[in-house]
Amino acid sequence: MALKSPFPGMDPYLESHWRDVHASLVIYLRDAIQPRLPAGLKARVDERVFVECQGLASRSIYPDVRVVEGGRGRKRKAMATGQSGIAVAEPLVLHVQDEPMTETYIEILDVGTGGRVVTVIEILSPTNKSDGPGRNLYVRKQKEVLAAEANLVEIDLVRGGERVLSVDWTQIPPSHRTPYIVCVRRGHRPFEAEIYRAPLQERLPGISIPLREDDSDVPVDLQALVDRCYEDGDYGDLDYRAQPVPPFAPEDAAWADELLRAARRR
Repeated sequence: MALKSPFPGMDPYLESHWRDVHASLVIYLRDAIQPRLPAGLKARVDERVFVECQGLASRSIYPDVRVVEGGRGRKRKAMATGQSGIAVAEPLVLHVQDEPMTETYIEILDVGTGGRVVTVIEILSPTNKSDGPGRNLYVRKQKEVLAAEANLVEIDLVRGGERVLSVDWTQIPPSHRTPYIVCVRRGHRPFEAEIYRAPLQERLPGISIPLREDDSDVPVDLQALVDRCYEDGDYGDLDYRAQPVPPFAPEDAAWADELLRAARRR
């Protein structure tokens, strides 16, 4: 039987495996929403592609390395450097290419109106919260969704990076500035934002996914989805003796240590 996470809510140790967790969460969330949608609406997974450019300190890339032998005009002879008499060997030249990165998200479409986007659901990634093309593209998409008066649901289960929610962090009361957080914007209420707090010490909240103005919301149990990611991904062998990345905030470290020791995972 697969081990369950020792944490009552989001497991911070999953953040080091975010590509896998994110991919699973998107599919599980789509599957949880689909059977609850009213007639005429469909949930679909879509993607955006971007390239993290070389030279960005915060870039996160998955490189494709090509081995290139020295061609014409590139071959260098062993030579002495200055007066040191040191022979410089011929190096192997590698061309490292940045692979385009793909981020998936969910759109709820009104098929009766030619596929009008009703709701966009984003599960944020580290690339959205770090300076670079990933963040820039996300913010642009964010603005486009709000300008089109569609609903926007932002689920942030990543502690690292800078906040990138569609509402300014300083506008959120301190009581709701939790490590994990969900922000819901309804297209027909452009000046409101619904904030779901998600402290490390508590179960993740159930949230409401808005649809068309006259439709009932679709409830989603976030905790059940994260639990499924943990169990289906076979993450029971995570090393809880080490600090997660990023490390715990001081106010959470003692609590987490006690929790993990009580669960005999540290």
